[in-house]
Amino acid sequence: MDATSKGTPQTSVLFVCLGNICRSPLAEGIFRHLVEEQGLDDYFFIDSAGTGAWHVGERPDGRASLVARQHGISLDSRARQVKQADFKSFDYMIAMDRENLRVLEDLRPEANSDTQIKLLCSYNVKGDNGDEIPDPYYGGASGFENVYQLVHQSCKELLQHLRAA
Repeated sequence: MDATSKGTPQTSVLFVCLGNICRSPLAEGIFRHLVEEQGLDDYFFIDSAGTGAWHVGERPDGRASLVARQHGISLDSRARQVKQADFKSFDYMIAMDRENLRVLEDLRPEANSDTQIKLLCSYNVKGDNGDEIPDPYYGGASGFENVYQLVHQSCKELLQHLRAA
């Protein structure tokens, strides 16, 4: 399925981290949950991907899934890698950190892409963690809760921004 498969014009958003098993699936799940809460399902196409291919086909990290479930959110995606076609399919690519932002900018084709590439934290008006969502992969459960809170606040602000645009 792609962003143009429904009759309603949609804003397409791709959340991107390194392996697509921790931060970006959390962002995808949280953003989808916020969109559904506001009854805006038909207006958004939401997905996630990684800049690396290590985990392609895998489900989200169990710790990410656990923290999401604790907040009433289901993570149903499978890891995939960003591909060139994404630059034609998505209006926004939202990176979790500066390194993934740089990789997306490097991957962007010189032509045929109006995709806006931004950092997720750039939408967080509180700015509690600078401009990056830290990678919780090598840490414990508390790191995933911290990432959840940062992603949730940033996704709320992102949705407000997109609704106003």
